[in-house]
Amino acid sequence: MRGRGAAYRDRVAEDLSSRPARVGGRRYAAGVTLAGAALVVCAVLPWSGVRASSALLGAITSDTRGIDDMLGVYALLAGLAALGCGVAGLFARPRFAAVAAVPGALAMVVLVMFVSGPVDRVSVELGGLLSIEPVIRYGWYASLASAFGVVLMAVLALVRRPQS
Repeated sequence: MRGRGAAYRDRVAEDLSSRPARVGGRRYAAGVTLAGAALVVCAVLPWSGVRASSALLGAITSDTRGIDDMLGVYALLAGLAALGCGVAGLFARPRFAAVAAVPGALAMVVLVMFVSGPVDRVSVELGGLLSIEPVIRYGWYASLASAFGVVLMAVLALVRRPQS
């Protein structure tokens, strides 16, 4: 171990020891678990819809849940994988929660693909009489926030704070 300091050896020894990790390190694993669970729940919420509004009849909305589309199922699976990584980080080593950055990032890519995907979402405007337009619903935004939360907590679980 030429050229490596005592601090590095202490960190490696801490990673290889059989003693449980500090309680503070498990906070990020718990955060990954909660964000992964939120991503799973958000996959069931409405992600998009079609809104038809008329000056005579008001507005009618038809929503599509995330799991109604294959990309929503992928986001659900990414949430389950992040949830599993978080639980592994809680019960084994907190650094296992850092692996959840991969499914979290993949979920963010899937969510962007969902919005930019098919061209069958077309707006129709017939003066002030009738307007038909696609809309993004709250479930998509909540899923994006949850996926970002998974990535953030996973990165924080990986980065070590200096010991005081």
